[in-house]
Amino acid sequence: MAGLLGAHLMLVGCATPGDPYAVAPAATQLTQEDKVGECLRLLKALDYDEAQEIASSGAKVLHPRCILPAKQYSIPIYIYATQMPDVPGTVIMAAQRRGGARVKAVCTKKGITLVSMETLGMWHQVGFLADAFAVLKAHGMSVDLVSTSETSVTVSLDPAANTLDGRAVEALVEDLSRLCRVEVIGPCAAVTLVGRNIRATLHRLGDALELFEEQKIYLVTQAANDLNLTFVVDEEQGDRLVQRLHDTTVKMLPSDRVLGPTWEQIHGVWKAPDDRRPWWQERRVELEHLAREHGCAYVYDRATVESAADDLLAMGGISQLFYAVKANSNADLLRTLAARGLAFECVSRGEVERVFEAVPGLDRSKVLFTPNFAPRSEYEWAIGQRIRVTVDNLYVLRAWGALFRDQEILVRMDTGYGRGHHDHVRTAGVHSKFGIPLFELTELMRLVEATGTRVVGLHAHTGSGVFDVGNWAEVGELLCGLLEKFPHARYVDLGGGLGVPEKPGDPPVDLVALQKVIAGLKARYPSTEFWLEPGRYLVARAGVLVAQVTQLKGKGAVQYVGITTGMNSLIRPALYGAHHDIVNLTRADEAPNEVYNVVGPICESADYLGHERLLPATQEGDVLLIANTGAYGHAMSSHYNLREPACEVVI
Repeated sequence: MAGLLGAHLMLVGCATPGDPYAVAPAATQLTQEDKVGECLRLLKALDYDEAQEIASSGAKVLHPRCILPAKQYSIPIYIYATQMPDVPGTVIMAAQRRGGARVKAVCTKKGITLVSMETLGMWHQVGFLADAFAVLKAHGMSVDLVSTSETSVTVSLDPAANTLDGRAVEALVEDLSRLCRVEVIGPCAAVTLVGRNIRATLHRLGDALELFEEQKIYLVTQAANDLNLTFVVDEEQGDRLVQRLHDTTVKMLPSDRVLGPTWEQIHGVWKAPDDRRPWWQERRVELEHLAREHGCAYVYDRATVESAADDLLAMGGISQLFYAVKANSNADLLRTLAARGLAFECVSRGEVERVFEAVPGLDRSKVLFTPNFAPRSEYEWAIGQRIRVTVDNLYVLRAWGALFRDQEILVRMDTGYGRGHHDHVRTAGVHSKFGIPLFELTELMRLVEATGTRVVGLHAHTGSGVFDVGNWAEVGELLCGLLEKFPHARYVDLGGGLGVPEKPGDPPVDLVALQKVIAGLKARYPSTEFWLEPGRYLVARAGVLVAQVTQLKGKGAVQYVGITTGMNSLIRPALYGAHHDIVNLTRADEAPNEVYNVVGPICESADYLGHERLLPATQEGDVLLIANTGAYGHAMSSHYNLREPACEVVI
């Protein structure tokens, strides 16, 4: 069989029927540009049972029925890729040794239909499942996955084994309805982890599944042989879950007798965020020197800040960009952004004073004060400073109405939904403390009239780390639809939250598409001025945290690298579960071959900078670089444990 079969089985990743790697190599063009290649990795060895599970779960290189004869007679199967004859292939043979828990592949099948059967009649009753499965048999339906509870059972029907046209499904539902209440769900995707001792890998899946906090997981099944774990989700969510599960369970593991190099390593390619080479790769020597001089330091590249600002300023339709100062209040960077013409959004008196100190003579109209649950004294001070003030709570108008009489204000509305990569960065919806909910609109209008306040602008911010430009289209349409309620309103602040890619190859926010969104809003509402208030987008990629390695430690298979600073300097991983790429600058020319947990010196179990990071063999004194830390890094640092956080250096 060697050389006759396709490449998919030997490359761990998205095993779908429609995938270009799911066919024989004679019909496949394997190129470095294939997007799916970003989530592939060479599989060097499998046993027969694992190969059987992979084939049954969606991979198309081997038919599931062809493996059994080879297993019966202990015939090894060798698989190679015709387009890559020099790449070692995959061998399938009898298990040499069981080994520990590990995932070998992440597969998906699409077009799955779920049939959910619910009735109290099955609780403590004999024969319900037999009756239901007799109906399925009578209709010629082959069941793939099964999940049961005391009062319901859900089964999946694979289109590869069943005729699932409308008539067939309707007839099945009609007969099953005589036994129970029936619901048909689909189309769905079945996403399967395949490997040994799958149950022991569950602790690694949390970060991946967090992506689906607002999505529905319809069914979860775990194979009795402990070789697979399957999630059934909406079909449109399947590919995203495959990517996250692969990144979490396979991609970062070291190479060994089973796992070989990644697609990027095979082809010698590496894609930087936004397809740009990170600035710090060119300044490695300088950054190492700064780390050794200070022990640890935040280092900011001014040119990267200027470039990010220019990208946003190039978009048409935006009247004013307000930089969210809370992301990074470094005075040098504030002056850099002011020189580019940006205004500033501040959430405290301290931030306003920092801006005026850093940029003397700044026009007062270029400061937007957006406090949240601040004391009355801060509002009084801000009004006295003649800066723009945003109100996000009816309480301040009810209790302090006289303070706002004859004043111009902006009002922050709650859209009713939050967006972002983590609960703690979603800033709208009933579980968020920000904004005036839409159901209080009538009372807001009454209070504005009663206090003689003039609402000149509306503002909404749904969250941070948002990549879908449709977010700003929805926010814009909502706020513009409310403008007529306030005769003096002329500004619409679309908020910020533009996502920053976390990992190499992650797609950036599509600024061309965002510009089209804003142009569309401007065309429909030509008399409205649109504002945007980015924070992290402007400064995250400009900053890195460099620190020296202090100690190394092993606990069984788990290895730790300690560095000179921890969550006292960078709390985002502990607070948000945020990912930051980590590289060993000292050994940047060496191949990464060890997996480490990167930790700091803080006396907290949450003091992690990175979990299971693939790095070269690291030694005391090496300099590690943590990327994309220019936002919410030093700004959120502390003196916890009475340890000094990393200092700041602008280059």
